[in-house]
Amino acid sequence: MFLNVVRAAGFMVLSLFLAVGTPAEAQQAKYVAKLGHLEAPTQPRHMGLVKVAALVKERTQGEVEFQLYPASQLGNARQMNEGVQLGTLEATVMPGGFLGGFNPVVSVLDIPFLMPADRALAQKLREGAMGKAVLDSFASRGFVAIGIWPNGRKNITSNKPLDTADAMKGQRFRVMDSKILVEQFNGVGASAIPINFGELYTALQTGVVDGQENPLDTIYTMKFHEVQKNLLITDHGVLDDIILFNPGWWNRLPASHREVIVKTFDEARPEVERTKEAAQKTALDGIKTGTIQVRETSEADRQKLRALMYPKARAAFLERAGTEGQKVIQIYEEELKRLGIPN
Repeated sequence: MFLNVVRAAGFMVLSLFLAVGTPAEAQQAKYVAKLGHLEAPTQPRHMGLVKVAALVKERTQGEVEFQLYPASQLGNARQMNEGVQLGTLEATVMPGGFLGGFNPVVSVLDIPFLMPADRALAQKLREGAMGKAVLDSFASRGFVAIGIWPNGRKNITSNKPLDTADAMKGQRFRVMDSKILVEQFNGVGASAIPINFGELYTALQTGVVDGQENPLDTIYTMKFHEVQKNLLITDHGVLDDIILFNPGWWNRLPASHREVIVKTFDEARPEVERTKEAAQKTALDGIKTGTIQVRETSEADRQKLRALMYPKARAAFLERAGTEGQKVIQIYEEELKRLGIPN
């Protein structure tokens, strides 16, 4: 525990140094980018960004400097996204779930069971034609998107049984404000209600909703497991981050610096994913010390849930994203066949 605290403190100090720097360093950097995001300094995304910032500065001989602003210091998700579009902010690393209002195509990532359980296969989809199509779709919306970082997967809790898909019928689940997420629960005969995240604990405690979906570390940190009776580990939804830059700032960079940045973000991704997965395991261990009943889905369970949830969520996505969305879905389903993944 002590080592974790020391390590977290170290990351925070390094982050502050990178964000502020010294006057000499500020003069040496030709290209300075403020990079804002939502997570705390102790969380995996920020730890990865600290490493990226240090390596990019080193590899560009100090010419590119990222100033990191975690924990919504530069505004909420919408404000940071708009800032990157307008050029008042040079970069952000933002969950795809907060970008659908700016780019409907990225909402493909909201579709349940989009990614296979196997992490390596999932990464092949991100790195392949589907991931490229999602990134390319940002260009016409005033962004340069250079990569996708995995940031955990969602699981389901409820005060009612979760033993089978049929058990979800009639239950009420909280979701983010997304028709795709509403339709995923409609697929199992449940209803979904968009509720602000800050109100979720009380909504679970008072029975406004029966359950919710979130990554394990969020469930544990927010103590949702203390007001829920059942946890079903489904890994049904990804919470992938999109790495975004302002086009004006990005295009001023020499091509060699752009290449360094893309490569460095890609190099940092596996460590960010490992750190996130470790946080999930730690959270699950903590959850299991309580009274909540935990059940893990088999691959057969996952396929049954996918058969119920995926079609309705897919249809909701296509209704929203139109011909662009149809193209991404077609690429995705062709990639599944190429990789030998059941659809």
